[in-house]
Amino acid sequence: QVQLVESGGGLVQRGGSLRLSCATSGRAFSRTTRAWFRQAPGKEREFVALIMWPGGNTYYSEAVKGRFTISRDNAKNTLYLQMNSLQPEDTAVYYCATRPSSGNYLKDSDYAYWGQGTQVTVSS
Repeated sequence: QVQLVESGGGLVQRGGSLRLSCATSGRAFSRTTRAWFRQAPGKEREFVALIMWPGGNTYYSEAVKGRFTISRDNAKNTLYLQMNSLQPEDTAVYYCATRPSSGNYLKDSDYAYWGQGTQVTVSS
C-alpha cells in the first residue's frame, strides 16, 4: 500500500504564494505518475499538474500553467506544488495522487492512491 499525506495549505491573499507538500510512504514503484488535483465547493475534482518518473516530464492544466510548478524530491519521497500569483478561483481542497505507471493521466479515476487533501483559500 501507499500512504500520501499533504501539507502546506492555508489562507493567502490574492497574488500570494503557497507551497504544498505530499509525503509518500509505503510501497515503491519503478515508474510512477504523481499528480495534484483540486476540488472547489460544489464542483467536480479537477486535474492541476502531474510529473512522471523516470524522466521528470510535467504537464499542467491551462488554468495553472505559468503560475504553478510541480516538482519532486526523490531523496525525501516528497511531491511539491509551488503556487504563485494565487487567485480566488484557486480556492479548493488540493489532493495529491499516485499511480504505478508513467504517462499523461489526467482523470482522477486513473489514480489508485490519494492523500486526504489540504485546504487552500485565496482571499480577494
